[in-house]
Amino acid sequence: MKVLKFGGTSVGSVESILNVKKIVENQSEPVIVVVSALGGITDKLIKTSQLAYEGDMQYQKSFFEIVERHEQMIESIIPAGKERETLLAVVRALLEELRSIYQGVYLIRDLSPKTSAAIVSYGERISSRIVATLVKGAEWFDSLDFIKTEVKGGRNVLASDLTEKLVRETWQNIPAVSLVGGFISRDAVSGEVTNLGRGGSDYTASIIAAALDANVLEIWTDVDGFMTADPRVISTAYVINELTYVEAMELCNFGAKVVYPPTIYPVCVKNIPILIKNTFNPEAPGSIIKQNVTVDSRSIKGISSIKGTTLITVSGLSMVGVIGVNRRIFSCLADNGISVFMVSQASSENSTSIGVRDEDAQAACDVLNEEFSKEIEQGSMYKMTAESGLATVAVVGENMKHTPGIAGKLFGTLGRNGISVIACAQGASETNISFVVDGKYLRKSLNVIHDSFFLSEYQVLNLFICGVGTVGGSLIEQIAQQQEKLMREQSLKLNVVGIASGHNAMFDRDGLDLTDFRTKLKASAPSNIQRLSEEIIGMNIFNSVFVDCTASAEVAGLYKDFLQHNINVVAANKIAASSDYENYRELKTIAQQRGVKFLFETNVGAGLPIIRTINDLRNSGDKILRIEAVLSGTLNFIFNKISNDVPFSKTVQMAKEEGYSEPDPRIDLSGKDVIRKLVILSREAGYKLNQEDVERNLFVPDSFFEGTVDDFWKKLPTLDADFEARRKQLENDDKVWRFVATLRDGKASVSLQEVSHEHPFYILEGSNNIVLLTTERYNEYPMLIQGYGAGASVTAAGVFADIMSLA
Repeated sequence: MKVLKFGGTSVGSVESILNVKKIVENQSEPVIVVVSALGGITDKLIKTSQLAYEGDMQYQKSFFEIVERHEQMIESIIPAGKERETLLAVVRALLEELRSIYQGVYLIRDLSPKTSAAIVSYGERISSRIVATLVKGAEWFDSLDFIKTEVKGGRNVLASDLTEKLVRETWQNIPAVSLVGGFISRDAVSGEVTNLGRGGSDYTASIIAAALDANVLEIWTDVDGFMTADPRVISTAYVINELTYVEAMELCNFGAKVVYPPTIYPVCVKNIPILIKNTFNPEAPGSIIKQNVTVDSRSIKGISSIKGTTLITVSGLSMVGVIGVNRRIFSCLADNGISVFMVSQASSENSTSIGVRDEDAQAACDVLNEEFSKEIEQGSMYKMTAESGLATVAVVGENMKHTPGIAGKLFGTLGRNGISVIACAQGASETNISFVVDGKYLRKSLNVIHDSFFLSEYQVLNLFICGVGTVGGSLIEQIAQQQEKLMREQSLKLNVVGIASGHNAMFDRDGLDLTDFRTKLKASAPSNIQRLSEEIIGMNIFNSVFVDCTASAEVAGLYKDFLQHNINVVAANKIAASSDYENYRELKTIAQQRGVKFLFETNVGAGLPIIRTINDLRNSGDKILRIEAVLSGTLNFIFNKISNDVPFSKTVQMAKEEGYSEPDPRIDLSGKDVIRKLVILSREAGYKLNQEDVERNLFVPDSFFEGTVDDFWKKLPTLDADFEARRKQLENDDKVWRFVATLRDGKASVSLQEVSHEHPFYILEGSNNIVLLTTERYNEYPMLIQGYGAGASVTAAGVFADIMSLA
């Protein structure tokens, strides 16, 4: 035989209760069915009793709603006839008893624990009668006859031996279907109605299953089983197929409300499996809790959490080495009915932190201050300190005890996402690591742990993309094209949660649809720097990356704040990395301290791996002695195009038209862009350099950089004749022009140089870049890196590569 328990949601509506009928009647072996009160009725019973106690006549209206709810349910599911009339008579008699109790509470303004227990028992007493009539062939049994409690320590607890004896006597012969109300019980001595506590219907089912050595205990609820985490917080949470009794108990104790925690013990002792099933989706396999489970490669099984945590710290020098302090703490709290769900103590013994629910915090502080009043007065202990607004997270899995480094990975992952652990605890069994964080970081904590420990089917990187020009737009298109492939082949989800232009921005923590993103962006809310910062930091999302595809100094100014909030930064924007050296150094230091990344590979050479190569060389112990580079794709394009038929001014115009130059070409011609790139490479090579330290030898007179862009275009042709004469001489000497950036002996310069055909820079087509790195190892034959150094698609690809390196 087996025992089936159906919760309040399973018997809460006409549809669900008819599902219960179908499930029970389809069983092929004898079953004992335990039911809760109709969904929401227990709360309604308590609320009505409170109204009566307060002398509020509204209790009558509330009671009438209870009557109406049950009668409507009966009329909806039991066909008209004798059976329905008999049931209504029984239920109305019970409701009349309940009405009398409420009236008594109202008249004498007294609501004792005994009366409260009697009131809430009517939910299960009525629901079990309804289901017993509904299910074909069911026989009703009164739980009050065999579930017995006794008083211990001022609390009603199960009288285990007596209850087991009575259960066995009740079911000496087990009918096909037995129907029982859960939760309710009777005191073994006084005969008063008691209960097993909220969630006690699970416990009732477990007690019966254990006493009768059932094959299985099935808990039918409104979810498909135990989830790896709360699916309302983590969309990628999924059902755990198997878990041990210990794992289930740990998850239940920390807020996973699938099973009432005391339920597990009675069946665990008898090694009876617990199957969690969904009344609304009976075909789902559910979760099974048993002694031995299939070996799982994952180190953790699930995550659970408790909101509304207060951490109370008991501290004082007199605690060190004194035996009995903790006994006093916990005895004092227990005597006052305050439950502690987490304890963290320093090995120095001078402080103990305890986790309690927010609603118990003040009472806990008061009774502990009273308990240690003498020590506090003498100054050997301090008054209790309480920190509220916290949340407790439990990471659970029996495999953790076989896997070194779990705690290190856990806290490292939290730290990299800017989540500070306030207190932590782990037992020697290593099946549960519990820690306390600020409540505002709970969602982020759960998501990042779920993601980093591969509980999700895929890992997630949450991207904020700023700038939708040629580079930003191309990047978004590349991500859209690759998303499905990355999910399929790499189990990686690139989730674009924000896109911003200079005028508008759109955000969605669940991810934006990138189809026709430009149209959607134009229709989105206006944006500015302040909104951009507030939205990104305020979203407080895990594994977050800010991608800057602008050339804005204002946007670059946000990096520091983002890094301090543990948001990774990937920048195509050169301004920050080439800014004042102290600012550059500060950004790098913050990133290192916070465990996040500040990446800017595309600042030099678009998609070429120049910065990464320099870092690899230095990290492996090499030293960069000299850098020689052609770093401007625009200038290289210009000097490759200039010819007898194409004058200098025309090549500048062509560079602008084909998208190689800035809208204002003077930025390129001034060498400013090359200077920035050289400064960035020099810094990454280990040299302290600012832009003003770079010696400039320019090829366009300073007067051309004054006035408007229109003035510049008008004056530019006046340089053509001089350039043509010099070009002819170069051609005769078999040389070409290259605008070369050089770092030698710690000194940097940029200049237009004449390069002969023996030099590696001679054959450099189109807008290509080339870098020669002379190091202690690559001395006689320098390392050469060459390739496309400009263009939206290759730059976007370089940004994409930085994003992938983060993933």
